[in-house]
Amino acid sequence: MTPATPTAAAPIRQHLPSSSSARSGNPRPSGRLRLRLPARPRAAPSASMSAEARAAPSPVPPPAHPTYDLSAVIALALSEDAGDRGDVSCLATIPTDVKAEATFIAKEDGVIAGISLAEMIFNQVDPSLKVEWFEADGNYVHKGLQFGKVYGCAQSIIVAERVVLNFMQRMSGIATMTKAMADAARPACILETRKTAPGLRLVDKWAVVIGGGKNHRLGLFDMVMIKDNHISVAGGITNAMTSVDQFLEKENLAVPVEVETRTLEEVRDLLKYTDENKTSLTRIMLDNMVVPLPNGDLDVSMLKDAVQLINGRFETEASGNVTIDTVKKIGETGVTYISSGALTHSVKALDISLKIDTELALQVGRRTKRA
Repeated sequence: MTPATPTAAAPIRQHLPSSSSARSGNPRPSGRLRLRLPARPRAAPSASMSAEARAAPSPVPPPAHPTYDLSAVIALALSEDAGDRGDVSCLATIPTDVKAEATFIAKEDGVIAGISLAEMIFNQVDPSLKVEWFEADGNYVHKGLQFGKVYGCAQSIIVAERVVLNFMQRMSGIATMTKAMADAARPACILETRKTAPGLRLVDKWAVVIGGGKNHRLGLFDMVMIKDNHISVAGGITNAMTSVDQFLEKENLAVPVEVETRTLEEVRDLLKYTDENKTSLTRIMLDNMVVPLPNGDLDVSMLKDAVQLINGRFETEASGNVTIDTVKKIGETGVTYISSGALTHSVKALDISLKIDTELALQVGRRTKRA
């Protein structure tokens, strides 16, 4: 993805998602790999809310899920903030008819994500709020950049502020790490896992797509994934795979099937089964087949051997010991996919603020090296 040149001079008007979309059913380099961002641009003059909007790029839609309700997730987040009294600070200090304009400011470099979700939150709090963006989901932003504005009832803006920022900061952190790992993993594709925050599965996986990754299974329902515990209970890979094929045929189900392997012997056993039987297998996971070495390098010889054994007959997925420092070498082994739980389970949020007094906020940010 080519980084967009950040600017505050020409706003992108993001349209609110419809209610139907709210529910969605090379040799390894030395040193650490880092996300490379474009050179920081000169500050551009702030755009007024009345500036003519340019055509917005198509927003990245959330993954399709049969039961997940984004509106309900937003309502829960707002409810835990409001409790049974509402915002007593706003009620005590701000008259209901006061209008305000607040500006989104990036306090560090990264990939922005959650703009479409922020639109949904503002709309759910107060449909009269007007929101304009100078960047789109998936764009790079730089420390100090003003990348969006919201205008309307001051109370409504402040009520929505923290919920909007909590979602956007988490999603932007995920998107930033995903972008760095996806770039390093090529030609392999980077995937997340089910190691997401409880209740935020779709939000976390949405951020991965915005960052340039692809989604693994959304849950337990959309893929048969035979892992070590299934294999242990079934009495081996062959027994487990036999049961899967029989079940899918009996239920007339067509879903992807992945089997985890941990040794080359398990890979051979699985391939022997597929040679002798009609099977629904689509992907083989190669788990923990890379070994970190004391000198900081990575032994990928076992993973390479497994990829060669499979020889393109099935998709392959490497997992285990996947970090920003190891993903490049893993991607060079020929695997189709690389999955990393770290994309979502230990994400560092991207620092973003929403300020009404923008000039004072920037002065403070510069004083504290955060703008």
